Amino acid sequence: MTGYLIRRLLQLIPVVLVVSLVLFLLLRLMPGDPTLDILGQEASPADRAALRAELGLDAPMWRQFTDWISGIARGDLGASWLTGEDLGTVLGERLTATAELGVIALVFALFVGVPAGILAAVKRRTPTDSALNSAGLVALSAPHFYLAALLILVFGLWLKWLPPSGYVPFTEDPVENLRHMALPAATIGSTIAAVTMRQTRAALLTCFNEDYIRTAEASGLSRRRIVGVYALRNAVVPVVTVIALQIGALMSATVVTETVFTIPGMGTLIVNGIFSRDLPVVQGAVLVVVVFVLLVNLLADLTYAWLDPRITY
Repeated sequence: MTGYLIRRLLQLIPVVLVVSLVLFLLLRLMPGDPTLDILGQEASPADRAALRAELGLDAPMWRQFTDWISGIARGDLGASWLTGEDLGTVLGERLTATAELGVIALVFALFVGVPAGILAAVKRRTPTDSALNSAGLVALSAPHFYLAALLILVFGLWLKWLPPSGYVPFTEDPVENLRHMALPAATIGSTIAAVTMRQTRAALLTCFNEDYIRTAEASGLSRRRIVGVYALRNAVVPVVTVIALQIGALMSATVVTETVFTIPGMGTLIVNGIFSRDLPVVQGAVLVVVVFVLLVNLLADLTYAWLDPRITY
């Protein structure tokens, strides 16, 4: 296991380098001049040239990229072009809100998706199964910005049960923090819950056709024990795979969701950085998200062996 972990970590290095190169080139291909966004449209050519030299934009493209990568290797993500703040500090503050939103959304998806998938599998080919599959299809089809607006309208403005937007740090007021996080977490978690429900249902239906399930039924074991102890344990491995793959979708969904609900997280930071052409902020934030997703997928691979002792590396 240790050797496998080391190999996988080493394999992440070229992946991160390729992603960094693609990200760097895409941002440099964006139209416009960052110096105009920083200094304003009335800035003189001399001031713009001085700022380009200060930011290193007058250097060759390959030099800019190598300087950025070497800084990352030293643990230096750079600084914001607009505010001059250290990106390590900025990303650390924003990552807290995004990580909390992601964890709550994932917990919501698991507590909704897995029981719904079990119920749909047990009640297959019944009105309950059809209703759950229809609900899952709607959740998969609805865009996040539309679902967010709908939840704000119903629960924030009509019923007034939850705040429609804003953010309160957990350390200041845990109750208000969770109330503000409920709607954005439900917005993101609904899609993951639908995918989890469908995968849980499919995996359980496959297990129900296995010989060991028929043997357990012939032995007189209760349906609840067969499903909960025998079938679900074997069905959970592909579910873990799907959940791990959905982490990437979860992180991308935060870009829209945090913007709609005005949550000061990584998504809002990336959007604001793109509009203001603060390229170091966008580069650092996206790279942190990419590394996080890669590590989550590695963790999922390691979880397989814990769930199923037959799986070895």
